[in-house]
Amino acid sequence: MDPDQTAQPSVGRRAVGAAETVAAQRSWWDAEAAQYRREHGAFLGDARPGSDLVWGPDGLREQDAHLLGDLAGRDVLEIGAGAAQCARWVAGRGARVVATDLSLGMLREGAGPARAAGVPLVQCDARALPLPDAAFDVVFTSYGALPFVADAGRVLAEAARVLRPGGRFAASVPHPLRWALPDVPGREGLTVTHSYFDRNAYVEADEHGTVTYAEHHRTVGDWVRLLVAAGLVVCDLVEPEWGSGEAVWGGWSRLRGELVPGTLVLVADRA
Repeated sequence: MDPDQTAQPSVGRRAVGAAETVAAQRSWWDAEAAQYRREHGAFLGDARPGSDLVWGPDGLREQDAHLLGDLAGRDVLEIGAGAAQCARWVAGRGARVVATDLSLGMLREGAGPARAAGVPLVQCDARALPLPDAAFDVVFTSYGALPFVADAGRVLAEAARVLRPGGRFAASVPHPLRWALPDVPGREGLTVTHSYFDRNAYVEADEHGTVTYAEHHRTVGDWVRLLVAAGLVVCDLVEPEWGSGEAVWGGWSRLRGELVPGTLVLVADRA
């Protein structure tokens, strides 16, 4: 029997390289862009005048957290911007903003509103930004880029490169503790089933073994070391308490969010 006739898509934890991850992410997000925005766009700010900057499913919003500081008159870069809801919110605070994403499909979803808000969109890999050194006062990303690359240190190094001295970097990622728990919102999602210390990626592959999606795990300590190695000075590690009511988003829910953190926000300055 031809092995291809019995092969099935697979899901598991294993090592996966940088190039393979990038190819999978571009394809996956391009294909899912429209559905993702239909499902999550309202929460992310499409339903609000001027959009929104929400740091994660837990509901922490920049208008309350003030992690980016005063934005008026600042040059700001968003990486992993998706449909650029966050960038549009920043533009509404008086900043000059550029939004980038690996996925052209995601950028197309936000092209009209971004144009109206005066936010230029750039399709690029966050590991190699086509932007000059020391061009921005603030670089940020809300659940963009960092969890979806095998070499997050390259993204952080690029963020530091384009930041001006004293500039602010902020990024939200799934809280590393989530790696040890099943990705479900109910009580079964409160039992540790996997090692927190296993750095193998979560990988989805098709019947031919081609990676179609990958998400990479780092511990809290890993993130601190990567920030420092990039030349950034850690200012804060924010673990938002649950503030999204009865909303459910994948494994995020009120039940889990009131017991364990779901998001980690990394806040650092360039030396």
